[in-house]
Amino acid sequence: MSSRGSLDRVARWAPGIGVAARYDRRWLWPDVRAGLVLSAVLIPVGMGYAQASGLPAHTGLYATIVPMLAYAVLGPSRLLVLAPDSALAPVLLAAVVPLAGGAEHRAVALAGLLSVLVGLLLLLAGVLRLGFVTDLLSLPIRTGFLNALALLVLASQLPGLVGADVGAGDPVGQVTGTVAAIAAGGASPTAAGLGGGALALIVLGRLLPLGKAAGLVVAVVAASAVTAALGLQDTVPVVGEMPRGLPAPALGGLGWADVGTLAGPAVAVALISFADTAALSRAFAGRHGEAVDANREMTGLGLANLAAGALGGFAVSASGSRTPVAEQAGARSQLAHVVAAALILVFMQALPGVTRYLPESVLAAVVMVAALSLLDVRGLVRLWRMDRTDAVLGTAALLGVLLVGVLEGLAVAVGLALVAVVVRGWRPYRTELGLVRGRRGYHDRRRHPEAERVPGVLILRFDAPLSFLNGALFNQWVRRAVGHALRQVEAAGGERPGTLVLAAEPVTDVDTTAAEELADVDDWLAGRGLTLVFAELKGPVKDTLERYGLAERFGPERFAPTVGAAVDAVTGALREDIAEGPGDRTDIAGPPGLPEPGPADGPSGPRGPA
Repeated sequence: MSSRGSLDRVARWAPGIGVAARYDRRWLWPDVRAGLVLSAVLIPVGMGYAQASGLPAHTGLYATIVPMLAYAVLGPSRLLVLAPDSALAPVLLAAVVPLAGGAEHRAVALAGLLSVLVGLLLLLAGVLRLGFVTDLLSLPIRTGFLNALALLVLASQLPGLVGADVGAGDPVGQVTGTVAAIAAGGASPTAAGLGGGALALIVLGRLLPLGKAAGLVVAVVAASAVTAALGLQDTVPVVGEMPRGLPAPALGGLGWADVGTLAGPAVAVALISFADTAALSRAFAGRHGEAVDANREMTGLGLANLAAGALGGFAVSASGSRTPVAEQAGARSQLAHVVAAALILVFMQALPGVTRYLPESVLAAVVMVAALSLLDVRGLVRLWRMDRTDAVLGTAALLGVLLVGVLEGLAVAVGLALVAVVVRGWRPYRTELGLVRGRRGYHDRRRHPEAERVPGVLILRFDAPLSFLNGALFNQWVRRAVGHALRQVEAAGGERPGTLVLAAEPVTDVDTTAAEELADVDDWLAGRGLTLVFAELKGPVKDTLERYGLAERFGPERFAPTVGAAVDAVTGALREDIAEGPGDRTDIAGPPGLPEPGPADGPSGPRGPA
């Protein structure tokens, strides 16, 4: 096999190697420059998210270095930055801290085990091509969930921002406890001043045309310098000196019971992590005219989480705040991530004492600003304007996460979404169709009261697949609609319908229960002198009816290619001039039965349903 073929085969499983083999030297300086900028952002944010997850600050740097290097080799995207993220911090906090019993080393081990489990789940799902499972996290659920996570992070960091010691673990208790501590003089004015000043600098930096990283770096450096110059490290909580050494395994003291306990949270973290990563990957790939395979993305993310958990880190996902930093800094390839990871590693080895003067209130400010990017109040308001059911789902996700718990709230929201799907399939839209003067096609009489019935024909439409959920409803609705129409026709002295045309294009499936209901409807109609005809029923559904043994009952004469063809076959007339409405018809000659559609007889032509 040629070397080119071998390289392509390697690049399929390790895309970073393929990029390196074809690396354009003109990318070198942009990648190095982007790595420098990225490292300046990743250091404080990584430490901040570690503390927000209830873990030592240095584990956030391990969870930055290792996944970035792993994904640079094994991930399909050239720009995506994998690192600790605000969407995962509350989940990690809820899953790990209660099990750790206050022991820091155990919390680190449990977080690493959770990341390994997440990696294994993602890797298995990628191999099995299960990327579609993130469809469970619909837009309303994601909107409510992310807003709830933002509020959780903001509430959890509020005590640290003002230097208050609040024992409450729930968001309401953290906020009220912080207010009470401030009122009672239990907060630290110095810590609050440093944290508030850092918060203002970071927000100001985002508003100025200097880039998002500028304000963050200035805030961290300035706060550390002030703390060192004034000797404040003894009066305000500080991060402390980083431990020297390379990322290493920290999974000691664990047992199979821990694996079982963390299995549920691992599924939730894997789902959230991949949902965020897949969405961000698609967005950046589309922006650069590239395509990303969701299953390969899942595999790359799984391997990165495996590596992070095995070497002292915790679960990560793609970062919606740091990936744009890399892009705006001019990153061209994964080399930018390698440079950033190398610089962070150098920082930990050469300058571990720098963080001795970094106030924890400043890290709280860093995390709070990042969490603000998750807030999407407009999205929730837009849901209420667009669809009340989706708005209720989004609000349920938000309240569930805030009041019940991250994992429980997410499970409740997904369950409600599935119930909503069932309800929508159970009670779909259904209507009668008629002709509107001056308009082509057949139109919804509920939306167009001026639409008229075709003499001798009743046209109904049921907008859903037929299943055990709605089969009985379909049966009852047809009986009521037919009875109502017959009474109206008799009262007006019109022509009694002899055919019921079901506009069946929305009926994409029929299960065995619904097939029984169809047969029952057909018998009921026959007893009242009406013939059931299906218009635009798809071929696979016809095959299903035949498989159910209904071919003899519903022969070829019961199917029409369009609603118009069915009507023409019944009336023996072809409507040529629509301007005069249903009364203007021209007799047509032809063999008995339903005619094949003519050139203008398709769904969008004069005979198609509207």
